[in-house]
Amino acid sequence: MSNALRIGLLQLNSFGFDQEKNLQKGLAFCKKAKEMGADIVLFPEMWNIGYTFYKSLRGQAAWKKQAVERDSEFIRQYIKVAKEWNFAIAITYLEKYKKAFRNAVVLIDRQGKIVLHYAKVHTCDFAMESVCMPGDDFYVCDLDTEKGLVKIGAMICFDREFPEAARILMLKGAEIILVPNACSLEQNRMAQINSRAFENMVGIAVANYAAPQMDGNSTAFDGIAFDEKGISRDMMITKAGQVEGVYLADFDLKKLRDYRKREVWGNAYRKPKTYQLLTSKKVLDPFIRKDAKR
Repeated sequence: MSNALRIGLLQLNSFGFDQEKNLQKGLAFCKKAKEMGADIVLFPEMWNIGYTFYKSLRGQAAWKKQAVERDSEFIRQYIKVAKEWNFAIAITYLEKYKKAFRNAVVLIDRQGKIVLHYAKVHTCDFAMESVCMPGDDFYVCDLDTEKGLVKIGAMICFDREFPEAARILMLKGAEIILVPNACSLEQNRMAQINSRAFENMVGIAVANYAAPQMDGNSTAFDGIAFDEKGISRDMMITKAGQVEGVYLADFDLKKLRDYRKREVWGNAYRKPKTYQLLTSKKVLDPFIRKDAKR
């Protein structure tokens, strides 16, 4: 599919807190993805520190020191190569934001401009991300590619497990959702991703860490559940194994857009007036968690 939008899923292992090595490895894999014809490259979650865990309060302090700002040299290097190599890069990092910290991704277009800046909304408050400030919204941008304009949204790892995240992105016009990841992509999470693509008629691309850091299985679903004759089809277009590599996902935008015009999911038949409870902040047993942020 020469006219397909090609996303390169960078399934890597990191060098932990060695950000310079992570930077150089990331740039090398970006180059490889470009040589393979990628229009967009997607990193796993919090790439600048390889989603390295801390195990103590002392470790937490060291972890916070690894945070970088959006205009840091780490990000500027990816801006430079995106412009030089004429493709888009979705780079992830632990972000120093005002006086706080966020789990963030920026999407850099082929002109070297940041067109989307997203901070993870559903932070893992039960784990080390409890020190991170959650993002407060979901965003969609118009990304200029050699295959034309495409509406791109983003969510990060745990966001994927809440149907509201992908739903909001669809309502804001997303055609493709990029998902940096850092956890096991076992059968139940795969089913979640499949469901998010199906119920919103969106393409979804997920980049995870390779084994042994995580379990690989970076994946993509094209969002087209039925063909022109109404026959069910497998939406999975890519599933990596566990080893490092660049895994390509080709999205046929014309077919996806045609499908979205004729099928019944997405936004056509929703009944929003019945969904008021979804915005309630009230939590009842057995779902009460003292560490949850509201």
